[in-house]
Amino acid sequence: MMRTRPLKVALLGCGVVGSEVARIMTTHAADLAARIGAPVELAGVAVRRPSRVREGIDPGLVTTDATALVKRGDIDVVVEVIGGIEPARTLITTAFEHGASVVSANKALLAQDGAALHAAAEEYDADLYYEAAVAGAIPLIRPLRESLAGDKVNRVLGIVNGTTNFILDKMDSTGAGYQEALDEATALGYAEADPTADVEGFDAAAKAAILAGIAFHTRVRLDDVYREGMTEVTAADFASAREMGCTIKLLAICERAADGASVTARVHPAMIPLSHPLASVRGAYNAVFVESDASGQLMFYGPGAGGAPTASAVLGDLVAVCRNRLNGGTGPGESAYAALPVSGMGEVVTRFHISLDVADKPGVLAQVATVFAEHGVSIDTVRQQGKDGEASLVVVTHRASDAALNGTVEALRKLDTVRGVASIMRVEGE
Repeated sequence: MMRTRPLKVALLGCGVVGSEVARIMTTHAADLAARIGAPVELAGVAVRRPSRVREGIDPGLVTTDATALVKRGDIDVVVEVIGGIEPARTLITTAFEHGASVVSANKALLAQDGAALHAAAEEYDADLYYEAAVAGAIPLIRPLRESLAGDKVNRVLGIVNGTTNFILDKMDSTGAGYQEALDEATALGYAEADPTADVEGFDAAAKAAILAGIAFHTRVRLDDVYREGMTEVTAADFASAREMGCTIKLLAICERAADGASVTARVHPAMIPLSHPLASVRGAYNAVFVESDASGQLMFYGPGAGGAPTASAVLGDLVAVCRNRLNGGTGPGESAYAALPVSGMGEVVTRFHISLDVADKPGVLAQVATVFAEHGVSIDTVRQQGKDGEASLVVVTHRASDAALNGTVEALRKLDTVRGVASIMRVEGE
C-alpha cells in the first residue's frame, strides 16, 4: 500500500542539472511515487539568483537561504548539485544534523572530504549517495559498491571526462591540432570558457579518487591521485600512435599492485591499442573498464555529462534513498576496511613510448640503447627517421617502472647526440 504523506526533497542548485532534476520529478511524479511507495514533493529550491525565470518551478519554492532550507527539519532528502567545496560541505553536514539524507553530484567535494562526509552521515543515521558524481548517467558507483561487493576488483580503467574525449577524438579523426579541437569543443558547448579542470585532468582525478576508494575499500583522496593533463598532446603523437595500431585517450587508472599490498590512482594521456574496447569510445561519451577476480572484465558505457543524463543518475539515487527512508534504514556507507597504502607514480609499471630528437650519425642508436640497458629498461621496438643531420628516434619499451624510466630519460638528456625529448607517453590497455 502506498503511503499518502509525501517525502519532501530540498534541491540545492537549479542550473543545468538541477533544473532537469526538478523537471523529471514533476513530469514523472506518478512513476516515481509508484517505484518508491510514496509521493515525492519538491519542498524548496535554493538558488543564487532568485529573479531568474525557472520554467516549471513554483516561484514560491525558490529561496536564496540554502541554510534555512536544509535546517527545516521536515526535509527527508537534500539533493546537492551546486558543486564546489563551500558552501556545499557545510550545507550537506547541516542537512545530516537536521535529519535529512543527501544525494550529491559533487565529485570535487567527495574526492577531498568523502571520509568526513561519510562519517557525518553514519553519525546521524543518514544516507549519502553520489552516483552522478563520477560518470553522468552511467551506473558505476552502485555496481562497484553493491553488485561487486562479493568480488575482488583489481583494476578500473576508464574515460571519465567527455570534454577531453571529444577533443582527443577530434584530433585523431581529423588530424586537427589541440587548440583547433578545443575551439570546436567550446563552440559546441562541450568545453567550458575556462577548460582547465577538464584538460588538465583535475575533473578526472577527482573521479579517480572516488572510484579507487570504492573499488579497493581504501580511503583515496584527491591529493593521492597522480595527474597529468593533455594539453601537450600533438598531431605527431597521434601519427605515432597510429603507426603502433593505437589511439590516445585521457585515462583514469586505479589498480592494485601485483602483490595486492598497495594501490595507485592516476590520470594521464595514454596510447591504447585499437583492439581495446575503450579505443572505440567516440565524441563526448564516457566508458569505464572494470577488471575483477570472479567477474573478469566488465565495461560501462554511456553519456558522462549533460543535464538530463546526470539528472537521471541523481533521480536513481533519490529513489533508492527514499525507499530507505520508508523502510527505516540506510544503504551502504563507506567501506574502507582494507586501508591499503596508496603508492606514488614511481612504483607504477607500464610500457612507454618515447620520441627523441637525435643527431643523424652512426652510433646514436647504440648509445641510446646502452642508456636504456643501464637503467634496466628493456626496449621492445625502435624506429628511426633522419634527414639533413637530424633524426627522430622512437623507442617503445617493455613494461618498466616510472622511476626507472625517469632515470633513463635524465641520462639520455646528458648525451651529446640527443637534442631533446620530444614526448613521453605511457602505453596502456594490454
